[in-house]
Amino acid sequence: MQKREPGKSNLEASANPAMPSRRKFLAAGLGMTAGSLLAPSLLRAKPRQSSNSGSNPARLPQDKLGSPVFFTNDISANGLLEIHSKISEGITGKVAIKLHTGEPHGPNILPRDMVKALQQRIPNSNLVETNTFYKGKRYTTADHRETIKINGWDFCPVDIMDEDGAVMIPVRGGKHFKEMSVGKHMRVTTRWWC
Repeated sequence: MQKREPGKSNLEASANPAMPSRRKFLAAGLGMTAGSLLAPSLLRAKPRQSSNSGSNPARLPQDKLGSPVFFTNDISANGLLEIHSKISEGITGKVAIKLHTGEPHGPNILPRDMVKALQQRIPNSNLVETNTFYKGKRYTTADHRETIKINGWDFCPVDIMDEDGAVMIPVRGGKHFKEMSVGKHMRVTTRWWC
């Protein structure tokens, strides 16, 4: 994979002839993600709600991998910080906060005050994003950085993970995939959990 030239898109910067298979990989992954998110509603599963409507997060039953799941009705900076306090023990080193920074001027953007409050609470953290595979104002890194500024996400560093291209990483024991495409910065900034 070649280093991307400034202003180039993910697709234009790649000299990799396997890019169409990368698109298929991403499309399949997105389809599975959407399916897994929709599955509970399709099966008419009802999430367990907190017994009170306050800001204290309710701990839901563990998922099948044994991970605790928390739920709150308090959709505010305080609610987000309360959830963070339940899961933050033992988180050290550089921390990435992944969110959707949105198209210019929204409308589907999280309230920035919530994210800013969280980011300021987490030492050594920054926001992370990736460029899009569809043409728009987040297709090239230069346009994406301008959109980040327009939407008010410039209160802390934002690492566009695929700014310098992408790499394939292995998925140990993967049922559907044996490897996945990630932004090249991920190799440098994360511990490997897969």
